[in-house]
Amino acid sequence: MKIGIIGAENSHTAAIATIINIWGKIKDCSVDYVWGETAAYAKAAAKAGKIKKIVTDPKDMLGKIDAVIVDHRHPKYHLKAVLPFVKAGVPTFVDKPFCYRAAEGKEFLAIAKKHKTPVTSFSVLPHQKSFARFLKKIEQMGEIVAGDTYGASDFTNPWGGVFFYGIHQLDVALKAFGYDVASVQVIKNGDGATGQLIYPKGKIVTMHMKKNWHGPFAIGAMGAESTYHQVLKFDASPYLGGVKCFTDMFKTGVEPESHMQMLRPVQVLEALEKSGKSGQKEKVIK
Repeated sequence: MKIGIIGAENSHTAAIATIINIWGKIKDCSVDYVWGETAAYAKAAAKAGKIKKIVTDPKDMLGKIDAVIVDHRHPKYHLKAVLPFVKAGVPTFVDKPFCYRAAEGKEFLAIAKKHKTPVTSFSVLPHQKSFARFLKKIEQMGEIVAGDTYGASDFTNPWGGVFFYGIHQLDVALKAFGYDVASVQVIKNGDGATGQLIYPKGKIVTMHMKKNWHGPFAIGAMGAESTYHQVLKFDASPYLGGVKCFTDMFKTGVEPESHMQMLRPVQVLEALEKSGKSGQKEKVIK
């Protein structure tokens, strides 16, 4: 199976190609093509991941690859870049976040469904063994009444603000505590902020976001009678679980995430972005 990657600005492209091309961790797959935002980015990623061919236009990969990955730093570029491939039936992985606006995401997924093209998108944080341990632990705590997450994020970076790193905390929060967030409330203080995810029946999950934080992500839960906190330590190969997940989809055509699970983080991120500007509680538009 020949894979092409669109985007080479961040480290993910080389990391994915290294797992597949150099370490040989994914059977019967190779990353054969890459397109970079600049020639220098493409050349560096190709060298690091032993990617054979660099293209100057992503569409040059059409008809030559069996699956495609899009990996821009800003999510506003993701869906437009892979739409021709989705229309051609090429299985597609969209790196986090799925997109920048949920309305665009809904339209894109409708097109993918029409063409019967398997698509998925996720943060790799929920694919770490430490998160699996957290889920197993809170299963024993009965009803979860509150939760929290901790990590780096800010509302001012040039790659989508809270979208760029907020997706990591949000992805684990929704998987652990539920996707039925009704509204959000952001409170800023200095270079930090909290984002409260407010659920219909009284549960509140608080995202603690600190600019330039270099420590680990973490997550906690409050049950009816106990609490539990887990540092989300990355696996020895942080991307391996995620790569296995989306390459399995490439081979089988079975999407590991529902379309709702791909869209809901974007809808919540939009609400967080809006609340960060207004300072008010904002509804999650679904």
